Formats: sequence, C-alpha cells, structure tokens
Amino acid sequence: MEVAPTVQSSSHHTVENNRSRHKIPRDVEKDIEYLYEVVPQLSRIFRIVDKIGEGTFSSVYLAEAQMTDGSRKMFALKHLIPTSHPMRIAAELQCLTVAGGTENVMGVTYCFRKEHHVVIVMPYMEHQTFVDIVGSLNFEEVRHYICHLLKALRHIHKFGIIHRDIKPNNFLFNRQRREYALVDFGLAQGTPDTQIEQLKVVKSNAHKGGWSSGRVEVAHGKQKLLPLPPNTRNPAVQSSTKAPAKRSCPPSRIKLTKGQLSKLKKEEVIPQKMVSSKRISVPVKTPLNGQKQKATVLSQTLRNQKPKPAAVSQTLTCSCYMTDRICNICLSRKQQVAPRAGTPGFRAPEVLTKCPNQGTAIDMWSAGVILLSLLSGRYPFFKASDDMIALTQIMTIRGSRETIEAAKKFGKSIVCSRELPRLDLRILCETLRGLRSCDDGSLPVEFQSSRHPTEIKQDADSSAKKQLSQSISGSLKRPAELQEMGWDKVPDEIYDLLDKLLDLNPATRITASMALQHPLFKDIKD
Repeated sequence: MEVAPTVQSSSHHTVENNRSRHKIPRDVEKDIEYLYEVVPQLSRIFRIVDKIGEGTFSSVYLAEAQMTDGSRKMFALKHLIPTSHPMRIAAELQCLTVAGGTENVMGVTYCFRKEHHVVIVMPYMEHQTFVDIVGSLNFEEVRHYICHLLKALRHIHKFGIIHRDIKPNNFLFNRQRREYALVDFGLAQGTPDTQIEQLKVVKSNAHKGGWSSGRVEVAHGKQKLLPLPPNTRNPAVQSSTKAPAKRSCPPSRIKLTKGQLSKLKKEEVIPQKMVSSKRISVPVKTPLNGQKQKATVLSQTLRNQKPKPAAVSQTLTCSCYMTDRICNICLSRKQQVAPRAGTPGFRAPEVLTKCPNQGTAIDMWSAGVILLSLLSGRYPFFKASDDMIALTQIMTIRGSRETIEAAKKFGKSIVCSRELPRLDLRILCETLRGLRSCDDGSLPVEFQSSRHPTEIKQDADSSAKKQLSQSISGSLKRPAELQEMGWDKVPDEIYDLLDKLLDLNPATRITASMALQHPLFKDIKD
C-alpha cells in the first residue's frame, strides 16, 4: 500500500461506536463483538461497521481504518472459520498474493492471526448485487462484463489456478465505475503445472485422503499488522509438494430414467439410495474373485429389497444397461470419489458426473452459465435439488444426445429414458427476454410463452424442465426499452461464444485466452 493504516492508541472500538454511525442488527453486533474478542489486534486499527457476507467457510466484514495521511479508507475483512485447515488457508492466501491485485483479481493487503483465527484484509470494492441488476444491464454492459470476467480467468489460469466456484457473487461489479474483482479462492485447486506451491500441497493431501500434520504459519507477530505473503517455504510443507501420479478411471454409467425426468419418489423404479449419493456406478474390469463373499455383500445390502439375483458374467457387464432399472451389480458398487466443489447451478457436466480429472474448463463452463443469465435476463438460470436433476436441466438446453456423446469423451456413460432436443440458444434467450414469441414450436412448451414460466401449465413428465422454468424468474421489459438497451441488435458472435463456453466436452471447451480473441471483443482493448 502506498499509505499505511495507523495504529490507534485509544481504547478498543466497540459496537456502540458503530451503532452511532451505522445502524446494524443485533445479531451482526454480536458477530462483530466476537471478532474483536478472538482477534483483539483488529480493534487497534479497524472500526468494523457491518457484516457484508457470510458463507460456509468464512464471514466478511466491512471495516474502516485511518491512514497515515489522515484519510480514512474502507477494507473488507474475511474471517475464516477456525476449522479451516492451515494448508487450505495458506493456499488461498498464496493465490491472492501471487495472482491478485491485477487483471480484475482481488489482491490482499494484510493478514492477522490469533491462535486458530485468521482474518484476511483486502481492499473494499463497492459493488452491486447481481440479482438486482441482471435484467437492467444493456448489451454493451453485458459484453464488457463477460470480457472482464474472461480476463480474470485467463490471468488465474496462467498461474495454474482452478477457482472452482465461479459465480456472480464471486465476481464483484461496480456498474458506475466499471470495476471488476474476482474474489474467494477458498475452494481453489491447482493444475498439474500450477505455480502456486500451496495448491500442490492441497492437491497432494486431497489425493491421499488426509492432511499433513505440519501446521503452516500464516502470519504472526505481537499485535502488529504484517504484510504478506505467508511463509510458504516451511520444510514440513515442502516435503509433500510432489503431485501424485494420475490414475486411470474406468468409465462410469449414469442412468437418467423417467423417475429422474419426472418427480423423484421413493416408490419409483430408482431405489432411494440411488436417488441420494450413490447414483454413479463404476464397472469393474478385473476378474471376479471370491464370488461367495461378493454374494454375501449383495445380500446384506439388498436384504430388505429381496431382488431376483442378476446374471453375472466373468466380464462383470451389468444387466441394466439401456434399461430403466438398476441391477444388483450397480447397487453394490462403491460411490466414486471426485472433486465436487462449486455452487449448484454453476457446476460443469464433468463435475456433476464426478469425473476425477477436472481442469480449468470447469471455470469456463461457469462463465458460460453467467453469460446465459446475462443474455436471457434470468437469474439463477439453473436451479436443481440434486446433481442428476441438474444434469437433466443441462440436457434440456444442450440436448440429451449431445450430452451422452460428450460424456463418453471423459469416461462416462449416461442413459436417458427419452431424447431431449438441443435448443437454439438465441431463440431461447430472446424468448425469455421477451423479444420474440415462440408459438411456432421451435422451443418446448415450457418456453413457448413470454409470460412468467411458472404460469405455464407443465406436463406431468417434465419435472426437470419445470424446475428449470420455475428458477427462471424476472420481470419482462417492453420492446421499446429493450431496443434502447441494444437487445434488438445482438450480434451472432455472442451466441457463438456462449455455445463454445457451454461445450459439454471439457477437452474442446474454449479457454479464457481463446475466448478473449473472439470477434465479439475485437474493439475492446485488452
């Protein structure tokens, strides 16, 4: 920083001071009091005025500090929950210090630590909530928004960082000043060639199923504000930075039956245990050893269901392929373990199908979903109760045949009870935005109206489409307003880019660098 905050010599800032300047709820006051208590050195420098965010792993506060030149500046204080592992904290800090502070990526200013409590101090950027502005942005604003998001992704991907939680809430946007900032690297992982040493440690321990016993010293000192980066040369950490060898994964099969396409019920053809966490079965390619013991395991697993025994060949090919039932072999297989980070509605197909080899392409898919919301004016676009419904919603837009073919490319086999056609992205977005009426049958019945989708009568066998339509909400603007905002002259290039971002195959999905060379951005200075 050019100008450092001054350390206050007066008594601690209290919540009473805050109340006189800024009215805040009592529960937030208690949280602020708690933060002052567990990290007391904060009170010597910052006056915390509000709580502006809360997630599973952290809470974010707005704070004010007096600078050495007498001015006052706002900061965002991210308080990480005490159960966060030190290596995960160190990895997030290193992402911010190495890649942050430029190219629309949030940087970090200071870090405090008191025992198990860590507070990351970042510049505060005033921003608008995405849900409040998504329907009011004009086309030029959308074009610049997605361009700057791609710049941020290109930047972090150069360092081998996979963000894994790209969504509007993690890409701050100041509409007036046209400022952008990618935040929250708490779920980040590294590519095989990542430049972030701590991400190598996180990946290594994740593959081993545990964490190193060595603690990482993030920041230390006697009630003193310390600059970053943290000590990443800890010998205990460096000893485990070697990335594990890749293991081949046999193809898995995901079955989408009528029960998945309609309302999921316990009494339907899919057993309830398959509706929960064990939907994906991994065919075993090795010869069957110990058939008697295997039969015992099967009988214990299915003792309450009393199914007829399935015929098992020596190749262990299951008997339910291309059918609407789940055989005993598939029921007995263990759940496949794979990264599943991210926010529902923004997870890529390879994440939903638990593909173990996930790269930067998952961030690009999430960027495509954001662009889909921006073009249609609907947010959130996808909203599903579980991963299989989420996958079916993707099929509703991209087509079941295309999804099945793409899944084969990354070692998955999807079986769907009926075919879902691929939709034209332009027609879909323009219909949802109210620019066209689709009574010509070019879209399914759920989308053949400019009315609010929840007003449309749904077919009883289209639960996934119904949930998708119910999640697409927002008020429609008049044609004159849409013309003023430039939505009547949207070029084909942006739908071409959207198609490439929503490529179902991660191997051919467009990269951030390639996307920024797209003709859509030819007149935007890089």
